[in-house]
Amino acid sequence: MATTLWQTVLRFDPSKIAPEIAARNTLGIVIPLGIGISLGNTSAGVVGALGALNVCYSDSRDPYPARARRMLLASLLVAAAVSVGAISAHSNISAIIAAVIWAFAIGMMVILGPKAGDLGAVTLVTLLIFAARSLTFTEALESGLIAFCGGLIQTLLAVAFWPVKPWEPERRIISALYNDLATTAISPAGAAGAPPGTASFVGAQQALASLSQNQSAESERLVFLLSQAERIRLSLLTLRRLATRLNRDPLGHDAAAGVQHILSTAADVLQSISDKPASLDAVNDAARAFHLRPKIPASAMLAALTRDAHRHVDALTGQLRAAVTPPDRHHAVTTSNQSPDLFSPLALLQANLTLQSTAFRHALRMAVCIGIGDTLGRSLSLPRAYWLPVTIAIVLKPDFTATFSRGILRIAGTLAGLLLATVCFHFLHTGPATDIALVAAFTFLGRWIGPANYGIFVSALSAIAVLFIAMSGSPPMDAVAARAINTAIGGSLALATYWVWPTWERTQINTVISEMLEAYRRYFHALMNGSASGVDATRLPGRLARSNASASVARLAAEPGTPIALANLLNSILVNSNGFIRAALALESTLSSHPPEYFKQFGRDVDTTLAALVEASARGSAPPASLPDLRQSWITMEQSEPHTLLTTETDRIATSLNTLREQITQWSGTR
Repeated sequence: MATTLWQTVLRFDPSKIAPEIAARNTLGIVIPLGIGISLGNTSAGVVGALGALNVCYSDSRDPYPARARRMLLASLLVAAAVSVGAISAHSNISAIIAAVIWAFAIGMMVILGPKAGDLGAVTLVTLLIFAARSLTFTEALESGLIAFCGGLIQTLLAVAFWPVKPWEPERRIISALYNDLATTAISPAGAAGAPPGTASFVGAQQALASLSQNQSAESERLVFLLSQAERIRLSLLTLRRLATRLNRDPLGHDAAAGVQHILSTAADVLQSISDKPASLDAVNDAARAFHLRPKIPASAMLAALTRDAHRHVDALTGQLRAAVTPPDRHHAVTTSNQSPDLFSPLALLQANLTLQSTAFRHALRMAVCIGIGDTLGRSLSLPRAYWLPVTIAIVLKPDFTATFSRGILRIAGTLAGLLLATVCFHFLHTGPATDIALVAAFTFLGRWIGPANYGIFVSALSAIAVLFIAMSGSPPMDAVAARAINTAIGGSLALATYWVWPTWERTQINTVISEMLEAYRRYFHALMNGSASGVDATRLPGRLARSNASASVARLAAEPGTPIALANLLNSILVNSNGFIRAALALESTLSSHPPEYFKQFGRDVDTTLAALVEASARGSAPPASLPDLRQSWITMEQSEPHTLLTTETDRIATSLNTLREQITQWSGTR
């Protein structure tokens, strides 16, 4: 457990580094600060800069419409938090009540996703900071308006190139997706992990979900490329598996090398497909050479594998041809990749208003802890006591691992940032110009490297806070000492509260695993029925369920008291579920819209088995002994068409589900 937690603390994710976002966010904070100082009103400049700082965390590389909506909403919420906080500061009681109510509300926002949860935390921090100084009603509204203007400046910078390059973010997303497909084409085929490219496809589908509502030619082209990428991925994965199997036969080495050459040339096309016109000459030549290879005597299995390879090579070249020259808008194929709208935000809220809900328990824990922390800071008359509940708001998360890793990094990062900012201010402070330069430097550091590691982010944020306080006229050393004390108290209180009233992942894991298996069952059911629209509708929920399950198992492994044997067993369940879904993906590229009759009975048995595994994992019980005999069902099917890709992949499905059945039975004995 300690090793896993320490790895989380030290984790550095370079994929989150975005220097262009850091640059515009830095400019967005410097502009209101510079305007305030130039007008002789440094305090107003700091308020505007704080509004811009809080809104910049909603910036991203998403398409412009989604980015603008999210940042405008953040600007409004931050402005409301500023005004409500300043108005509530007239008495300790009203300030504490406002903080508790707001804390519960933002705690429930986690049900809407990580971005909503982060936005809620930012607004709570803003409210707590402005609840430290009482303003008149008019002054509070003016401060909220200034903060909104700061957020608006940040928003305008984030969408500045919208009129010039309206589709640039979407094109970048598609380009990254096809680059990942190129990597998939030439990477060694694995068997244990999730299908490659899952994260890229989930991100692209979510980011481009609104394109289906746009009827422009460019949006239809991008939707077509996204849809075609799904089909190309299936062909790539299938051909990789076929190449591996062909290579196992001494007489299949030549065919395997031919498939690998086709995959290599396909990777070159995929790398350039969305950036510039791509040539298919190399792929076509490789495919032609593969088809014209001399025929050699072969076993029935090798002959069947070769026939499958020929068919999928033709499918891949056709898909690449379509992606390079998409059809015109009147004939473009538009496929919905959105998950079904099962729950509206209101329905989600109603469903989670129960102590059995992780979000509800998190909201209650947040509200209680914020109330205690705010009351403690005010009753002890601690200087800059708002940093105590602010630390709680940032540290407390719904799960153990995130809370304790953030707690450690928050305390360590705060002390490092305070020390660094104090030294810089002491030696470099010569006037407003150097102060703005220091704010810009720490802002850029926090928005550039900070997303990759929370400790770096906190260090930069703490330094910015010290500089803002110093620019407002307070001695920085006083602010450093006060913030260090309050951060230590707030962080310790948050960790102690979570330790006393935790939400252990072990109480959630059975639901998460069962939801993943149910998502797989729905996908396989649509596949068995030959429903292309049904398969597309179940694709994204399945990927999200798999990601949730993987993250849940990782969190469970980091919790204290988790037996190593249990963590290993759950990881084995994930491995076998990955084996099932890899085989199912290969089937998707093989089955027609009307699956053969000999496959249907096997498909029904798989559906029955998955339904039983879903129920067993949800209840924590062993699967029933009366489940269909998948191995016998496969033998019956294999007699109809031996050695084909269909029978090979269904063999893998039977093996994966039989193993999952044994593992879930073993898991039930540990609870």
